[in-house]
Amino acid sequence: MAMQLDRYMGSYFIIIFCFAWFQTFPAEAAVKKYQFDIRVKNVSRLCHAKPIVTVNGRFPGPTIYVREGDRVLVNVSNHAQYNMSIHWHGLKQFRNGWADGPAYITQCPIKTGNSYTYDFNVTGQRGTLWWHAHILWLRATVYGAIVIMPKQGTLYPFPQPHGETKIILGEWWNSDIETLVNQANKLGLPPPTSDAHTVNGKPGPLFPCSQKHTFAMEVEAGKTYLLRIINAALNDELFFTIAGHNMTVVEIDAVYTKPFTTRVILIAPGQTTNVLVKADQPPGRYFMAARPFMDAPVPVDNKTVTAILQYKGIPNTVQPSMPKLPASNNTNVALSYNKRRKSLNTPQFPAKVPLKVDRRLFYTIGLGANPCSTCQNGTQFTASLNNITFVMPKVGLLQAHYFNIKGVFRTDFPDRPPIPFNYTGVPLTANLGTSLGTRLSKVAFNSTIELVLQDTNLLTVESHPFHLHGFNFFVVGSGVGNFDPSKDPAKFNLVDPPERNTIGVPTGGWTAIRFRADNPGVWFMHCHLELHTMWGLKMAFVVENGKSPEESIIPPPKNLPPC
Repeated sequence: MAMQLDRYMGSYFIIIFCFAWFQTFPAEAAVKKYQFDIRVKNVSRLCHAKPIVTVNGRFPGPTIYVREGDRVLVNVSNHAQYNMSIHWHGLKQFRNGWADGPAYITQCPIKTGNSYTYDFNVTGQRGTLWWHAHILWLRATVYGAIVIMPKQGTLYPFPQPHGETKIILGEWWNSDIETLVNQANKLGLPPPTSDAHTVNGKPGPLFPCSQKHTFAMEVEAGKTYLLRIINAALNDELFFTIAGHNMTVVEIDAVYTKPFTTRVILIAPGQTTNVLVKADQPPGRYFMAARPFMDAPVPVDNKTVTAILQYKGIPNTVQPSMPKLPASNNTNVALSYNKRRKSLNTPQFPAKVPLKVDRRLFYTIGLGANPCSTCQNGTQFTASLNNITFVMPKVGLLQAHYFNIKGVFRTDFPDRPPIPFNYTGVPLTANLGTSLGTRLSKVAFNSTIELVLQDTNLLTVESHPFHLHGFNFFVVGSGVGNFDPSKDPAKFNLVDPPERNTIGVPTGGWTAIRFRADNPGVWFMHCHLELHTMWGLKMAFVVENGKSPEESIIPPPKNLPPC
């Protein structure tokens, strides 16, 4: 454990050094260059060793440190056997979908032996985001943090922390995940759940062979620390808590919030949450712990991952205190936590909520089953929006749109489901077939969109975290049951709703979001549960160009990967 603490303190001083370096030499930080070498490396966890895909041989991968306003160049060289693409999750990529990263949406993947440089600006954003592979299930090991410091001379709108660290929550499979997924797809079934959750790639001492694979951070009594928490898990929403300590939430998805204090946070796959933690308890060792939230009859990896918050001077022989986590099906804790999140909404950081809506969309989220002659039960599980299961193209959609390549996609994705029904009534187990297609929704530039995402009881209700590429959106409303267009909008928060890029649609409920379509391009929207994305729970918006070149997609880079 001492070695782990030494490693943490080394990272900690690097962070402090970087912060000081940013403040001393702002001009030098205008262009940040990174080299990402995609390589396979043997890694051991839970008494099992296996080859995994990594960036620069690290798991998790390196952190991207930038300052608001910087230009970033990341050259990705693929030395692995899989095709690769990297998504910079939450970065808006204004007019520059070529750098967004989802394979076959904004680019064709980087083939083995090839390279591609992602070139993008970080404009009008500051806080914690993250990056991950956006092809197959490779983000199980190919992921890392993005830390965006505020502009030079701009302070946080909360007390300056003494130090900070990253808490990246992930999942680990003892077997090769791509092999498991391929086997499951042949049977038409889901792959097995993960064998452990991880904090910064480490499962913690509650798992076998994991005493040395435990993340620890050292704190000084009386000091306050910023934790940048990222849920990089593939399929699990997670409760996270620290024994004996309160957390003050100050940011979600790189947007400042009205601070609120809590003992537990809920974080869905794709989301980030920054919290302040004051070391105000009797000096000792305290477990940080996370485990899934699942309030539907769906199997999850229900084991608890732990890391250690350790006061300076306390020996490693002291047994850490264990926190009390909510029951994994505790819907009340989840709903009450989500209701507390609000945008900061100050003159410096306003919440620019669209008050006038140009177009209203209503999308139903459904699981289903389609015929499959080679599958175990003659059917394969599938998922859909408005009963459409998205079919991935063989050409990047952005290229097809920009170069007007015919026959790749259609722009007739429906604004509402084909047949209204009692969406969250008794479980529906008949007529579970879906339509297949690469169908997109065309949106006028600068128009304002209201989208209601409605969960359904097709097979089962379930919570779905949805991520929209290219935009932040405002979560103006949410509820359990069926959305009522005559009554529910009157309860919308149009003053200080949370602004984010990924939102959980509650089990058997709905969520309403609003955004301004001021970013031309092709932008993916999908469930961030990898299982459901694979099954087709995804679509994309084609946002048209505006009237001027400054409101149009920039030309593609010369080294864009070929299809």
